[in-house]
Amino acid sequence: EHKATVEWKRQGEMVYETYSRAHEWRFESGVSIAGRANPANVPATAPSLPGVDPEEGFVASISACHMLWFIHLALVRKFVVERYVDEAVGTLDKNWMSKVTLRPRVTFSGKAPTPEEHEALHHKAHERCYIANSVKSEVVVEPSIG
Repeated sequence: EHKATVEWKRQGEMVYETYSRAHEWRFESGVSIAGRANPANVPATAPSLPGVDPEEGFVASISACHMLWFIHLALVRKFVVERYVDEAVGTLDKNWMSKVTLRPRVTFSGKAPTPEEHEALHHKAHERCYIANSVKSEVVVEPSIG
């Protein structure tokens, strides 16, 4: 089991045009993250506060899962990852997240993998990523060595 608490509290009058969509995500680790609705989905008259919207969180969870597996698998193969940056993008169709594209750029110190080995590490990380294997969205990985 993995647990998260999501909490919203009314702040003021409940009117569609102005009620706050701000909420909080709390995790067992003690970390809290400000949450919000995607600004494109609420009226401009509603308060817009900083925070992560559910769609961003969905994309980030797939990206982070892939990254953690990749770093582990690279370590097992004796490659030293210095930096891993993924500018992941989720494509939201009419009513579902149809595609998530991961674009990890990985920097290594010491001996770097060949392009084929690098691709194979990402393929294996994708196979092992629990999150990617739990969704019906297409997950595409477009890796590069930085």
